[in-house]
Amino acid sequence: MTSVHRFNKKNGEMKNMSEHDRMPDPEKIKEILDIVSQKIPGLLKELSNLLYSPDSAKKYAQAAAIFYKELKAAGMTDEQAYELTQQYLSTLNIGKMMGKFSNQHE
Repeated sequence: MTSVHRFNKKNGEMKNMSEHDRMPDPEKIKEILDIVSQKIPGLLKELSNLLYSPDSAKKYAQAAAIFYKELKAAGMTDEQAYELTQQYLSTLNIGKMMGKFSNQHE
């Protein structure tokens, strides 16, 4: 095995490079990216099915109804309960949150 060194500009010393310091093999990177690109569409489809299935929609609606009723029972006006329920539902909307996240990183 050959020894690989790197020059440190700050202190003028030579340092042995570890396996982690070396540039990864481009073929390995390509292989990893090919596998990832094959897997991601399936994972996104599964996630979408999980989030937007009829069962998920039913649970989402039940959560909204319970939240709204509890606010009304606590003495809030219709307008206050509606506004807070909208805010609550927006925190449960994973798709919307992911969209905001991806828009921030473009």
